Amino acid sequence: MPLTLLFDLDDTLLDTNLESFVPAYFQALTQCLEDRVLPTVMLRALVHGMSLMNESADPTRTLQEVFESDFYTGLGIPKEELAADLEKFYDEVFPTLQVLIRPRPETVPLIKWATKCGYRIAIATDPLFPRKVTYHRLRWAGLDPEGFELVSTFEDFHFTKSYPAYYAEVLGRLGWTDGPVLMVGDNVQRDLLPAHQLGLKTFFVDGEADSSPGFEAGRGRLEDIRPWLESIDVSTLEPSYKSREAILGIMLSTPAVLQGLTHSLTEAQWRHEPTHEDWAMNEILCHLRDTEVDIHQLQLELMLEKPDAFIPRPDTGVWASEREYLHEDGVQALKDFASARLANLEKIRTLDDETLSGRARHAIFGPTNFLEVVGFMADHDQMHVQQAWKTLKNL
Repeated sequence: MPLTLLFDLDDTLLDTNLESFVPAYFQALTQCLEDRVLPTVMLRALVHGMSLMNESADPTRTLQEVFESDFYTGLGIPKEELAADLEKFYDEVFPTLQVLIRPRPETVPLIKWATKCGYRIAIATDPLFPRKVTYHRLRWAGLDPEGFELVSTFEDFHFTKSYPAYYAEVLGRLGWTDGPVLMVGDNVQRDLLPAHQLGLKTFFVDGEADSSPGFEAGRGRLEDIRPWLESIDVSTLEPSYKSREAILGIMLSTPAVLQGLTHSLTEAQWRHEPTHEDWAMNEILCHLRDTEVDIHQLQLELMLEKPDAFIPRPDTGVWASEREYLHEDGVQALKDFASARLANLEKIRTLDDETLSGRARHAIFGPTNFLEVVGFMADHDQMHVQQAWKTLKNL
């Protein structure tokens, strides 16, 4: 399988200096709208909305929804009354901020080389900003936003880069492809550590030796990435999703991934079966919902009730026809799955390491422990996200 490269944008592919750029961005927006909103009110609403996005771990609400539900209330102005002014700002005023940043000359050659190698490339930038803001910055770096498989923005992502679930959402939106993965970034706390917690290998760009977190697979300048990748066996960059943080990150991300993949589907597309043997999207979502309620919830309860519990695993392959999933509402099934998943995650998050290491006997996998059984749930998620991704590619 090809290598998947996840690139941070600011201060990795583009010299941005966010500590000076974001205040300038906010000031420009405030000045543009000062006839409509007092500058102090605007700045307070912007900062508070950003804070809420950073804190959000809700897989059912995009960061845009989190931000806007607070932002416009703080302004005291309905969204539709500012829509035209904001569009004008992002089209005409925001581009003038390009003078504050510097493109990195090594960025374009690196991306062209990686593309020629057949690597899958995603822009894993913190999704705190609208798509137009991110696309402008990509063009300032000399890159075509449409040339990447995925670019994370606040319209369709649910977590910021402070959460391992963000990286799981990126990989889920790419279809949970098998093969090596490398996260490239400059920030230990938001690029390297959460990616590492998910089980990904990382490359620390411009990292000083004394700031090394100690777990990165590589470190150097942006221009060092190509020779470094050419010098290693990329199979050593295979991720491992077996830790508690990784498993919980995957399970939290799955409702978000599926919402992102399906939000624009028509009713006919929800019911489209690529072949007679394949499931339609609404069948996949109904399967995940019922597995979460009828199997995963039961398994958790059994393991919590007694040590060395026997964990049944019924054959669910017949449910699609027996329960007539094809005629159900896929959108509602996703909502019900998300609700059940969050309830199960609440049970798991409270458990200590001793409980998670408790023994169990699985009907299929034999002797195991609590954490490994939960890991099987995350594996099940990945398998069906892969299935959903392939189904959508066949529409």
